Amino acid sequence: MSTGSLNARRRERELSRLVDGEQVDVLVVGGGVTGAGIALDAAARGLSVALVEAHDLAFGTSRWSSKLVHGGLRYLAKGELGLAHESAVERGILMTRTAPHLTRAMPQLFPLYPGTSAAQQALIATGLRAGDGLRRAARTPSSVLPGPRRIPAAEALALSPGLAVNGLRGALLAYDGALVDDARLVVSIARTAALLGARILTRLSAVSLSGNEARVSDGTTSYTLRARQVINATGVWADTLTDSVQLRPSRGSHLVLAPDTVRVGATSVNIPVPGETNRFVFLLPQLDGRVYLGLTDEPVSGGVPDVPSVPESDVDFLLSTASSVLNRPLTAADVIGSYAGLRPLVSGSAGRSADLSRKHAVITGSDGVLTVVGGKLTTYRRMAEDAVDAALTHAGLPAGPSRTSKLPLIGAAPRSRLSLVDAPARLVAKYGTEAPRVAALGELEPEFAEPLCASTEITAAEVVWAVRHEGATTAEDVLERRTRLSLVPADAEAARDRVAELVEKTLAGLS
Repeated sequence: MSTGSLNARRRERELSRLVDGEQVDVLVVGGGVTGAGIALDAAARGLSVALVEAHDLAFGTSRWSSKLVHGGLRYLAKGELGLAHESAVERGILMTRTAPHLTRAMPQLFPLYPGTSAAQQALIATGLRAGDGLRRAARTPSSVLPGPRRIPAAEALALSPGLAVNGLRGALLAYDGALVDDARLVVSIARTAALLGARILTRLSAVSLSGNEARVSDGTTSYTLRARQVINATGVWADTLTDSVQLRPSRGSHLVLAPDTVRVGATSVNIPVPGETNRFVFLLPQLDGRVYLGLTDEPVSGGVPDVPSVPESDVDFLLSTASSVLNRPLTAADVIGSYAGLRPLVSGSAGRSADLSRKHAVITGSDGVLTVVGGKLTTYRRMAEDAVDAALTHAGLPAGPSRTSKLPLIGAAPRSRLSLVDAPARLVAKYGTEAPRVAALGELEPEFAEPLCASTEITAAEVVWAVRHEGATTAEDVLERRTRLSLVPADAEAARDRVAELVEKTLAGLS
């Protein structure tokens, strides 16, 4: 019987079977949210599944998001009603059924200053009401996402004391969904797929693909893996493995601000981009007190790097735009980290990348490979469903309809039950119902209960858990994607030696 634990021992055992010639129904290439979602959808339908990832789960774009679960408000403004409705439906599924433990409601404040014209205010208010209509149509209860309303300046300042007082004449308040951590969502999806029998194989890079096999390499040895259908879900790298799609990557940059740098409380602040009618910069408070400042939307040309960097032009743009509504200007000295992700947008017109549709596409190549591109993190489940539906048709695979809209991820439970889980709230927000098992590691071994360094509450137990159950095999896996300590380089460096020691010892215990 399969378990939901991913580790080096399981990887070695499952890879050996595939190398020996075992053919699976579906082979997914790419371990981001889309690839993991496809593996889960296929496994939930009873298909045999393998997933290969060149690096680690959530290595690419999936860990560089705004950590939001969008309801589709931006798509409404562009007239993409179908996409907006799909986004609202998928947000509701995540927040109420599949991942209540990894999601939360995020209050959104739209402050109103003299620079906000009556027409722009009316446009925002209309959009928020329409967005709430989508929320109702998606049957997401108001107890999860309350409706929008106009609030006076005093209430706006109580929610976000860091706002500039002069000229503030109130605000519009709405709610959207937020993730505790986007990389943790990917790991949870992959582990749920593994629970249903999917083989999740990291550090296997695809060299070439055809409709029924993939040539992969671990850096020293090459293997041929066989499948009835190969699906390319490598995001911004998809067009390096097939000629069937053309992409126009777009860079989304974020800055990480230290706690108390901007006093926004638990409420995000949405700041209009000057000269734009439907673009905003966001100040997004996190559970650890830090604030993420984003988002840019700039076209990227040339080769796609493994890890994108944030250019100074994006830093200047974000700081200056956010400063326009704050009681003190932000400077580069307030920035303790930064990150950028590349959106795998399907090439369209010659216009701006910000104007390209976020619709996803499933494309069948002349080589028989199915490629999934476009889309958003929020709609990963629907993208996966469409990809597996296409695989069933193309390869003649016997399976029923998707089951994932009602399939809770590992650790999930209704919010009322999560509030009763006997573990620190910080752990429940990351691990859900598995939080007591993580905490128990520290109870059994007191050294595991100690924080990794003075600047974080993350404990050694979480590192051990990541290696034993979440597929981490290196210190970088832990620092970059299981704990997100690397979002603040100084924190990662302070914890690196201890993390490396724990990873090495835990891996030795698995062998």
